[in-house]
Amino acid sequence: MALPIAALVDPGLFGNTAFQFGLVLLVFLTAACVAIPWERHRPLAYWIIPVLDFAVVGGLYYDGRTSVIGLSFLSIFPVFWMAWSGLAPRTAGLLSYACTTLVLWAPLVTTGASSPRELAAPMLIPIIMMGTSMVVSTVERDGKVHRARLMEAEAQLQGSLQETRVRSQLLDGVLETVDVGVMALDAKGRTILMNSRQRSNHALANLDAGSPDGENDLIFGLDQVTRLPHAQRPTQRALREESFSDVIVWVGAGERQRALAVCSRSLRDNGEFSGSVLAYSDVTDMVNALNAKEDFVSSVSHELRTPLTSIIGYLDLVLEDLEPAAVPDHIQSALQVAQRNAERLLLLVADLLTTASGTMHLHRRDTDVAELVRASLDSARRRAEAVDVALKCDCEPGLEATVDPDRISQVLDNLLSNAIKYSPDGGTVTVRSRRAEGNLLLEVQDNGIGMSESDQRDVFTKFFRTGQVKKAAIPGVGLGLVITKSIVEAHGGRISFVSELGRGTTFRVEIPVHTAADIPLPVY
Repeated sequence: MALPIAALVDPGLFGNTAFQFGLVLLVFLTAACVAIPWERHRPLAYWIIPVLDFAVVGGLYYDGRTSVIGLSFLSIFPVFWMAWSGLAPRTAGLLSYACTTLVLWAPLVTTGASSPRELAAPMLIPIIMMGTSMVVSTVERDGKVHRARLMEAEAQLQGSLQETRVRSQLLDGVLETVDVGVMALDAKGRTILMNSRQRSNHALANLDAGSPDGENDLIFGLDQVTRLPHAQRPTQRALREESFSDVIVWVGAGERQRALAVCSRSLRDNGEFSGSVLAYSDVTDMVNALNAKEDFVSSVSHELRTPLTSIIGYLDLVLEDLEPAAVPDHIQSALQVAQRNAERLLLLVADLLTTASGTMHLHRRDTDVAELVRASLDSARRRAEAVDVALKCDCEPGLEATVDPDRISQVLDNLLSNAIKYSPDGGTVTVRSRRAEGNLLLEVQDNGIGMSESDQRDVFTKFFRTGQVKKAAIPGVGLGLVITKSIVEAHGGRISFVSELGRGTTFRVEIPVHTAADIPLPVY
C-alpha cells in the first residue's frame, strides 16, 4: 500500500537512489521467501529476513519521509515477525528498538541535523516498536502455551476415543458371544442396545410385528397358555424402576415355545432414573426337567400311597386281633416295628405329595396356639428323652390366632423333630411363643450340631441335607423344612433362622395374627 501512495503523492521518489535500493531489496526478499526452504533454516530465517526488512524500510523512509507521512511505521512488520517467532523475546525487543532507531536517525546523521534535540524527537516510535514487540511476544508465548494445552487435551481426547472404541468393540464382542439375550432401555422405554440373541427372542415373541395393543404378542405366564398382562411384562416392570431376578416367562407358541428367566437392573444418572438393562436366559430345558421331576415324584407318591394305606390297615387289624399270650413276643414286636415304619413311610409319601403339588390348602379357624405348642412338646417328649434332650417351653398363655391348627402343628412338629434329631449328643431344645407387633412369633432353639455358612444357603431346598447330617448318619430326606416354609408362607408369614456350626440353630416363624372376620374364605 505504501508504494501506490508514494506514486500518487510524489512519483519522483522512484528515481532516488535510497528509494530504489529499498524497492530492489524488497523484491529480492520477496523472491527469497518464496524460493528458499526457510523451514530448514528456521532460526536463521527468522533473524535475517526481518533485519533486512528494516533495511527496506530505511531506504524507503530515507527519501520518502517528507512526502509520505508514516513510512517509519512500516517497521511494525519486521517487529511483528521477530516477536511472533518466539525465539528470543528480549533480543527481538532490543532489535526492534535499535533497528527502528537506525531507520529514524539515518537521514538525520547523513544530512548533518544530528543535534540531541533532533535525535530525541522521533524516539517515541522506537519505544512503541519495542513495546509492541514485547506485547506480541507475550501474546505469542501465551498462545503457544494455549496451543500446547489444546494439543495435550486433543491427545487425551483421542486416547479416550480410542479406548472407547476398543471398549465398544469388546462390549459388542461379549454381547454377541454370551448365550444370553441382553437389551437396554432408556427412561422413555426406547431400545438403545440389543444383541442378536435378544433379537431372536423378540422375533419368537412376535414383538417385531409391532402390534400397538400387544394382542398378537406371544408372551405367556408360567402355565404357558395365559397371556401375560402388559403391565406385568418384564420391560414394563423395568420402566417402573423395578429390579428383579429370575422372573420366568414363556415366549413363542407350539413346539418353538421357550422359557426365559429375566433379570433387570435400573440405571441412574445423578440419582435420576435413566433406564434399565434386562437379561434373558433360556431355561427351557431346566424348567422341563424340573416339571418332569415333579411329575415323577407326584406319580410315584400316588402309586405308593394306596398300597401303604392297605398295609397299615391290615397291620392295625392284625395287632388289634392279636392275642398276646398266643403269639411270641418277638413276633408281636416285629409287627409293631412294621407298623411304625409303614406309618413313617406314609408320612414321607404325604410330604412328597405336598411338595410336588406346589399348593397349600388351609382351613383357618380361631386356635389356641399355646395348646398346640404344649401338644407338640408332649408328642416329642419320648423322642427327646431317648437321646437325652431336655425340652423347655417359654410360651405366652392364652395365645390365640386364626390359623390352620393342623398345619401349624405340622410346623411345630417338623421344627421340634429337627431340633431333637440334630442334637445327637443331648442338650436343650426351647420353644417360645408370643405375640409381638401384630404377629404370632414361634421360635425353636437348640444347641446341637448347627450349620455352616455354605449349608445355610440351601437349607430350604428340596432334598437338601447338610454335610454334618450325612456324616452323623442322621435319617431324613430333606423335605421337612421345605414343607414348613410352604405352610408359613401360605399363612402370609415368613420363616428365618440363625445358626452357628457346633453351637446350634434357632428357627423363627412370624405369622400375622388375624381374626375369622379378616379371612372369609380359605386360602389356596
